[in-house]
Amino acid sequence: MLSKFKYINWKKNHPSNIVEYLLSPCGWGLRIINFIVQKIFRINRKVPFMVHFTSIANGKISIGRNVARYFANSSGCYFQGINGIVIGDNTIFAPGVKVISANHSKQDYHEHDKVGPLIIGQNCWLGANSVLLPGVEIGNNVIVAAGSVVTKSFGSDLVIGGVPAKIIKANQMTL
Repeated sequence: MLSKFKYINWKKNHPSNIVEYLLSPCGWGLRIINFIVQKIFRINRKVPFMVHFTSIANGKISIGRNVARYFANSSGCYFQGINGIVIGDNTIFAPGVKVISANHSKQDYHEHDKVGPLIIGQNCWLGANSVLLPGVEIGNNVIVAAGSVVTKSFGSDLVIGGVPAKIIKANQMTL
């Protein structure tokens, strides 16, 4: 399952030099601020693609085509990839999205429970301030409503929302 979501950045697996980094898909002012925070202040330094300066991304994060621009542009996001996060091609997300792949162990709060990676399919849309919790798999063409908390997996072609998230309706979107 993971092999079909091979990491592809806007040009390569990661920028090979500063020029390519600065040619990332966002405005010049944001590029410069993101560069200073990520490369000079070393926040999100292990992430090979540009991350918005107000967002945090760590762990094993694999992204598909046309996803890097949302990391660079969406503010206030949190991506915790301890167990892995796989994001499919053309998935977009709004500001404030939280994607959490691991819970703390109940026996030792310094350890994390081991579960499979959190998988987001292709052509998905995560609304503002939505939260995806560990072990969740979301199919292709799914819209997650703003403010939703996704605690279980969902199939493809759906609109989901609420706390906890439930199916609102079938998604008639065709891309």
